[in-house]
Amino acid sequence: MIDTIEVTINHQQYRYSTNVTLQEIHKEFQEEYRYPILIAKVNNHLRELSYKLTEDSEVEFLDLTSCEGSRVHVNGLTFILVYAVKKLFGKAADVVVQHSLDKGIYFQTTFRLTEEKLALIKEEMKAIVKKDMPITKLTIDRLEAINYFKEIGDTVKANVMKYHTDNYVTLYRLGSTYNYFYNLMPTSTGKLKDFDLTYIKGNGFTLRFPTVYINDRIKKYTHHPHMFEAFSEFKEWGKIMNVRNSADLNRVVSSGKISDLIKIDETLQSNRLLNIAKEINSLKNKVKIVLLAGPSSSGKTTTARKLSMYLESFGLHPKAISMDDYFVNRKDTPKDENGNYDFECLEAVDLKLFDKQMADLLKGELVRIPTFNFIIGEKEFRNDLQLSENDILIIEGIHALDTKILTNIPREKKYKIYISPLTEVNMDNHNRVPTTDNRLLRRIIRDNRTRNYNVEHTLKSWPSVRRGEENYIFPFQDESDATINSAAIYELGVLKTYVEPLLYAVESDSPYYEEAKRLINFLRLFLPIPADAIPEDAVIREFIGGGYFHE
Repeated sequence: MIDTIEVTINHQQYRYSTNVTLQEIHKEFQEEYRYPILIAKVNNHLRELSYKLTEDSEVEFLDLTSCEGSRVHVNGLTFILVYAVKKLFGKAADVVVQHSLDKGIYFQTTFRLTEEKLALIKEEMKAIVKKDMPITKLTIDRLEAINYFKEIGDTVKANVMKYHTDNYVTLYRLGSTYNYFYNLMPTSTGKLKDFDLTYIKGNGFTLRFPTVYINDRIKKYTHHPHMFEAFSEFKEWGKIMNVRNSADLNRVVSSGKISDLIKIDETLQSNRLLNIAKEINSLKNKVKIVLLAGPSSSGKTTTARKLSMYLESFGLHPKAISMDDYFVNRKDTPKDENGNYDFECLEAVDLKLFDKQMADLLKGELVRIPTFNFIIGEKEFRNDLQLSENDILIIEGIHALDTKILTNIPREKKYKIYISPLTEVNMDNHNRVPTTDNRLLRRIIRDNRTRNYNVEHTLKSWPSVRRGEENYIFPFQDESDATINSAAIYELGVLKTYVEPLLYAVESDSPYYEEAKRLINFLRLFLPIPADAIPEDAVIREFIGGGYFHE
């Protein structure tokens, strides 16, 4: 029997006893990290620090400055938050995760919250961190888990387990409390000292923490009223339809009523867009440009075309302009720190030409506008455009809300729209579905269907896409006159049917295997939903196909 194994860490080889845990090893390397080590990759597979090494291995330790470590950090903080609330206010007290909010997560309590009570919760969380309480992983029978959650009054988790297909499930224990989280966990509370709580209003507050997109620090809270109102509106809609989590949606599917939910939801989506069109029409004597921006896979193309149809019904004549056609020629495109072309930055746009041509169009002049040839990397000038009295420009682009564009045109002539799929259905009270995951699933499906890209190609490019969004889209979301939520209440079940086979194609030795597995794991909580009842003008058709605007 081999008594020792060789472990490679940071390109250095070390020898340890067989069955040594990552918990024992990581302490030797902690000083090399700014934040506590939370998790590790062992031979390219994510492992909790309780994992035992039984063979020669390559290990990479991760703290919260990695995407994987950040998820573990947030999971652990959520568990501590739930534990603290129940300790302070009784077992019946709870928090319900809602959505992301200004680089944090917005929660609501099931009891009356005040700033003073939130301060008590924060101090209790700090005390739990200071005690460095162990967080223990257990695998138990699924039916036992269902009974446990029923006994403690957590009917949502009990209902979620009802649709879980495995015989056994993984729970985590903190003190005498057990909970379910679909991501991995830290091994103790002492690793979770970096957080803050901010009271918002009513029973709502945000849990804030360092992230990779804000230089690994806790950002001072900034309220984004448009986004907050959009999320709140759709959460209320979920309550009305009695669909707030995966178990609720699964209940609708299993009862055979999903077609009705799809029709109701798409009618609501269309009505909201129609109301925006009515507002633009009421401003037609002032507004001559509609600017539409949002992160990747938000459904901008479908929304812009559908909005154009509504505006036409009011007698306006929309003319579509894509800012992508105003890219500088490839040879002039800026490069990032790795020497790759940076198509996301504002400098990649020929802003001087764009601003001049839009101003000339508003003056009624005839303008020869460009079409960007992505094959040769140059603009081609073939099409003439001139605006008549009832014409209005619909401009779509990553920088459409940036205050540095169209500075030569008065603000009152511009109507700005921000669009994003603000996911309204979470897994349960303590596990949310991030908006970024919703968009990633959409992009994987569309990339495969329209460009024949495999999952690994999309996952490889996703970090670059996310950086561009953080730098050039999210900072300008408050510039909008209207915020559109392009997420459908039913869509995760639909996306599941298209994306799961693609995710399963990622091999276990791929650097993107763990990310594919993570997405598969949370989709397992949703029943598949057929696309038959989805109308042709639905935003989701932009990704799964069969759409009026794309086929």
